[in-house]
Amino acid sequence: MNYTLHQLQVFLKIVETKSITKAANKLFLTQPAVSIQFKNFQDQFDIALTEIVGKQVYITDFGHEIAEMAQRIIDEMYAINYKTSHYKGILSGRLRLTIVSTGKYIMPYFLSDFLKINHDVELTMDVTNKSKVLESLANNEVDFALVSVLPDKMKVEEEVLLKNHLYLIGNLDEKFHKTTYPKSFLNDIPLIYRETGSGTRFVMESFFEKSRVKVRKKMELTSNEAVKQAVIAGLGYSVMPLIGAHTELLNKDLQIIPISGLPVTSTWRLIWLKSKKLSPVAHAYLDYLKQHKEEVLEKNFSWLKEF
Repeated sequence: MNYTLHQLQVFLKIVETKSITKAANKLFLTQPAVSIQFKNFQDQFDIALTEIVGKQVYITDFGHEIAEMAQRIIDEMYAINYKTSHYKGILSGRLRLTIVSTGKYIMPYFLSDFLKINHDVELTMDVTNKSKVLESLANNEVDFALVSVLPDKMKVEEEVLLKNHLYLIGNLDEKFHKTTYPKSFLNDIPLIYRETGSGTRFVMESFFEKSRVKVRKKMELTSNEAVKQAVIAGLGYSVMPLIGAHTELLNKDLQIIPISGLPVTSTWRLIWLKSKKLSPVAHAYLDYLKQHKEEVLEKNFSWLKEF
């Protein structure tokens, strides 16, 4: 065997993405470069690591076993680097987060200065929906998760970041008066939903259920950005987090329609497993967050007070 660490990293990214093209994009390499590295790695084994069916890459059972061992090798490599930095008195290591998709408007602001101060800390942040976020947390694959709805059956610790306000949002094709409309207004308009598993959808549907309104679902989309563009195009209305529609509201691409009972308010929280032994980097980040949270809020989110 004469594989390289780079080949292991390439193979692990293929396992993660199940695609040569996506792996290349994630690694900032060309597709041919990734294909060559993977071929050189595969040629060292008599058993196939992957199978190609159509255009889809499938990882064989043997491939999954090799990936697990490859991950352990990579982790040990990082451990050597982190241990060296530790002896130099430098904070280093990997900070692993998973956040719900709307959290991308929030989390970078709570990370930026910490990462600038601690140059040797490496960040891994997965942006996905609530269901996958909680799955990663439950499997102990991450240090922290950012959610706006707490899990029911998981014992977690939390650090509250800021309030999450959801309003009924529409484009500017129709003018609405400033008087608050009754909840029954929701019965008469086409509504655009986020996908099942989304925290935004959970909060929205909970509001509809408590309000006893029978809404008309027009379509279902898988990201906040897709919902915004659909609303701007006039395909319907949606109950959306203010944090994700702020720019479009300021630019007059969208408007808030006042509805009785709205905004619905949840809370953005950074959570972690109650039983988890946090790494030195995770501990350091949590301490930083507790000390500087109010500064971050005042610097980057004071505009929320205007709504």
